[in-house]
Amino acid sequence: MGISDDAVQIRAQGWRRLAALHQLVESELERALQDRHDLSVVEFSVLDSLSRQDGWHMRMSQLARAAALSPSASTRLVNRLEDRGLLTRILCADDRRGIYTELTPAGKALLKKARPTHDRALADAVAKAKDQPELADLAATVLT
Repeated sequence: MGISDDAVQIRAQGWRRLAALHQLVESELERALQDRHDLSVVEFSVLDSLSRQDGWHMRMSQLARAAALSPSASTRLVNRLEDRGLLTRILCADDRRGIYTELTPAGKALLKKARPTHDRALADAVAKAKDQPELADLAATVLT
């Protein structure tokens, strides 16, 4: 195995460790949010992103980027959240093609209840990762 092959293997191993950490964290968050609030991680992320707009709303394209979703997946997600009364869509007054999304009072209330669950689940996931030798240093570096 040459030097370049070693470098490829090291990068691949690092990527696998990062993916394992992500999976552990995502699973803990998903379980806790789903069990206690009937929210997925990506739904929580959307509500959280919208809440950080300080009274403003987000364009659908911005929301798709914030949630790391394709435009069609973000539209389906917004439809589900809107059907649940957690957010609303607003037509842009300046550009009729533009659509904004905004949290409803019910969305703000659910997010307020779900945020401590999210934070506890994240802390629990990090603690679990720190107990796994192959993830301990990565968890300490990335999530603390």
